[in-house]
Amino acid sequence: MEWFKRLGAPPDLLMTDIVIPDMNGRELAEKMKALSPGLKVLYTSGYTQDVIAHHGVLDEGIHFIGKPYTMKELSQKVRDVLNS
Repeated sequence: MEWFKRLGAPPDLLMTDIVIPDMNGRELAEKMKALSPGLKVLYTSGYTQDVIAHHGVLDEGIHFIGKPYTMKELSQKVRDVLNS
Protein backbone atom coordinates (compact mmCIF):
# COMPACT_ATOMS: atom_id res chain seq x y z
CA MET A 1 0.00 0.00 0.00
CA GLU A 2 2.83 2.41 0.81
CA TRP A 3 4.45 1.80 -2.56
CA PHE A 4 1.12 2.40 -4.29
CA LYS A 5 0.62 5.71 -2.45
CA ARG A 6 4.09 6.93 -3.52
CA LEU A 7 3.59 6.32 -7.23
CA GLY A 8 3.45 9.44 -9.35
CA ALA A 9 0.67 8.00 -11.50
CA PRO A 10 -1.58 5.10 -10.59
CA PRO A 11 -0.95 1.78 -12.34
CA ASP A 12 -3.47 0.38 -14.80
CA LEU A 13 -3.48 -3.08 -13.24
CA LEU A 14 -3.03 -4.74 -9.88
CA MET A 15 -2.19 -8.44 -9.92
CA THR A 16 -2.48 -10.01 -6.50
CA ASP A 17 -2.63 -13.44 -4.99
CA ILE A 18 -5.77 -14.23 -3.05
CA VAL A 19 -3.74 -15.32 -0.03
CA ILE A 20 -1.36 -12.63 1.21
CA PRO A 21 -0.08 -11.74 4.70
CA ASP A 22 -2.27 -9.62 6.99
CA MET A 23 -5.27 -9.47 4.61
CA ASN A 24 -6.55 -11.19 1.50
CA GLY A 25 -6.07 -10.02 -2.06
CA ARG A 26 -9.64 -8.77 -2.30
CA GLU A 27 -9.17 -6.51 0.71
CA LEU A 28 -5.95 -5.16 -0.80
CA ALA A 29 -7.69 -4.51 -4.12
CA GLU A 30 -10.57 -2.67 -2.42
CA LYS A 31 -8.13 -0.42 -0.55
CA MET A 32 -6.16 0.31 -3.70
CA LYS A 33 -9.31 0.94 -5.77
CA ALA A 34 -10.41 3.48 -3.15
CA LEU A 35 -7.24 5.42 -4.05
CA SER A 36 -7.55 4.74 -7.80
CA PRO A 37 -11.15 3.92 -8.83
CA GLY A 38 -10.24 2.94 -12.41
CA LEU A 39 -7.75 0.29 -11.30
CA LYS A 40 -8.22 -3.12 -12.95
CA VAL A 41 -7.52 -6.19 -10.83
CA LEU A 42 -6.33 -9.67 -11.74
CA TYR A 43 -6.35 -12.27 -8.99
CA THR A 44 -4.24 -15.41 -8.88
CA SER A 45 -3.95 -18.42 -6.61
CA GLY A 46 -2.75 -21.98 -6.45
CA TYR A 47 -6.29 -22.90 -5.44
CA THR A 48 -8.88 -23.41 -8.18
CA GLN A 49 -11.36 -20.64 -8.92
CA ASP A 50 -14.22 -22.89 -7.76
CA VAL A 51 -12.61 -23.45 -4.34
CA ILE A 52 -11.94 -19.75 -3.88
CA ALA A 53 -15.45 -18.74 -4.99
CA HIS A 54 -16.94 -21.31 -2.60
CA HIS A 55 -15.25 -19.52 0.31
CA GLY A 56 -16.70 -16.16 -0.76
CA VAL A 57 -13.43 -14.53 -1.75
CA LEU A 58 -14.30 -13.98 -5.41
CA ASP A 59 -17.59 -12.85 -6.91
CA GLU A 60 -18.84 -13.77 -10.37
CA GLY A 61 -17.11 -11.81 -13.12
CA ILE A 62 -13.86 -11.31 -11.18
CA HIS A 63 -10.72 -11.71 -13.29
CA PHE A 64 -8.76 -14.76 -12.13
CA ILE A 65 -5.90 -16.89 -13.38
CA GLY A 66 -4.96 -20.09 -11.59
CA LYS A 67 -1.41 -21.18 -10.90
CA PRO A 68 0.59 -22.50 -12.55
CA TYR A 69 0.26 -20.50 -15.74
CA THR A 70 2.49 -19.93 -18.71
CA MET A 71 3.81 -16.57 -19.80
CA LYS A 72 1.52 -16.78 -22.84
CA GLU A 73 -1.54 -17.46 -20.65
CA LEU A 74 -0.61 -14.63 -18.30
CA SER A 75 0.00 -12.12 -21.08
CA GLN A 76 -3.34 -13.01 -22.70
CA LYS A 77 -5.19 -12.71 -19.39
CA VAL A 78 -3.55 -9.34 -18.63
CA ARG A 79 -4.57 -8.11 -22.09
CA ASP A 80 -8.16 -9.34 -21.50
CA VAL A 81 -8.37 -7.58 -18.15
CA LEU A 82 -6.95 -4.31 -19.48
CA ASN A 83 -9.40 -4.43 -22.40
CA SER A 84 -12.40 -5.13 -20.17
